[in-house]
Amino acid sequence: MAVKVLVVDDSGFFRRRVSEILSADPTIQVVGTATNGKEAIDQALALKPDVITMDYEMPMMDGITAVRHIMQRCPTPVLMFSSLTHEGARVTLDALDAGAVDYLPKNFEDISRNPDKVKQLLCEKVHTISRSNRRFGSYSSPAPVAAPASSHTPASSFASPTASRAPVPARAPAPAATPAHSPAPRRKPYKLVAIGTSTGGPVALQRVLTQLPANFPAPIVLIQHMPAAFTKAFAERLDKLCRISVKEAEDGDMLRPGLALLAPGGKQMMIDGRGTVKILPGDERLNYKPCVDITFGSAAKSYGDKVLSVVLTGMGADGREGARLLKQGGSTVWAQDEASCVIYGMPMAIVKANLADAVYSLDEIGKHLVEACV
Repeated sequence: MAVKVLVVDDSGFFRRRVSEILSADPTIQVVGTATNGKEAIDQALALKPDVITMDYEMPMMDGITAVRHIMQRCPTPVLMFSSLTHEGARVTLDALDAGAVDYLPKNFEDISRNPDKVKQLLCEKVHTISRSNRRFGSYSSPAPVAAPASSHTPASSFASPTASRAPVPARAPAPAATPAHSPAPRRKPYKLVAIGTSTGGPVALQRVLTQLPANFPAPIVLIQHMPAAFTKAFAERLDKLCRISVKEAEDGDMLRPGLALLAPGGKQMMIDGRGTVKILPGDERLNYKPCVDITFGSAAKSYGDKVLSVVLTGMGADGREGARLLKQGGSTVWAQDEASCVIYGMPMAIVKANLADAVYSLDEIGKHLVEACV
C-alpha cells in the first residue's frame, strides 16, 4: 500500500516540486497540499495522511504551531524542511520538540542541481518516518524536565518560550513479544559515557541528559547525526536545559566529569587515552558525519573496559561495529527499547547482534546512568 503524504508549504514552486518528486515514486501518493498551518491541520484531519512534509515560515499559522495542533488532534509523522543556518537550526529543534520526527534542508539550488539525489533522500525519509512510533492514537505528557542548578538556569526549552508546550507523544506500547526490561545496572568506575543517536535523538538526548546531576562523575561524549550548521545551536540548547555542561566539541578539548561534548556536524570525533578530543574532517567515504562507530571505536582503543556506551533511537546501524569493539574490550553497551524509540533502527542493530548488556526505555536511561557511574 502506498504511503499517503500531505505537502505543506506556502511556496507554490516548492509545493509543486516536492509533490512531483514524491509522486514519481509508485509507492508514495500525494493526497493533498496546504499553503499554511491552519490548512495543514484541516487537511490532516480530513485526509489522514501517513506523513506530512511541513515548512516552518508560513502565513496565518507557522509550521511549529501546526505541528503542535496536529500532534494533539491527529498524531502523524511530520518531516520538517529547514534552512541550514543557526536560526534554521533553532527553528528545527523547536519543531522536533513539538513532535516532528525528522527534517531535511530546504535548498532550492539542490533541487534543481541534484534532482536524483534529492528524490532519493526525500523518498527514503518519507518511507522511514511513515514507520516511526510517532503514528499512534494515544498521547501522554513528557517526563518533567528537572530544574537545572542555578549555574544553568534555562533561558528556554526546545520549544519557543512564548509558545505553550504541547504534550510530546507517548510511545507506542511494546509488542507482546518484547522481552522484559533489563534489571538496574551495577555500579562501576567508568571513565567515559558515550551516547550515539540519529532520528529522534535531539529530544531523546534532552530527556536523558536533563536527569543527570551537575556533579555527574564521568565525562560524556555525544554523537548525533546532524548537519554542521545545527550542532552548535543544539549544544547551546542542551547546556541551558541541563545541570551538566554541554558544548560542541573542538579539537583539543579535554574530557572532564560533568561535561558533555557534542560531536560537530560534518566532522568526526575521536578520543585518545589522555582524554583529549580530536576533531577530524568528515570522510566522504563514510555515510555519517559524525559517525558513532568512529567515536565508539576510539573510545574502545583508549579506555578498554571503562566505557559505558548507549545507543538511542535512529535509523540504520551506525554504532553497531563500534559497540562490538567496546564489547571486545570489556566495556558496557546499552540500547534503547523499541517501544520508546522514534525509529528502532540503531538500537535494534545492537540487540540483534547480541551486543546489548541492557535494554532500557528512554525515561529509564538517565536514572540508570546516575546509578551506574561511581
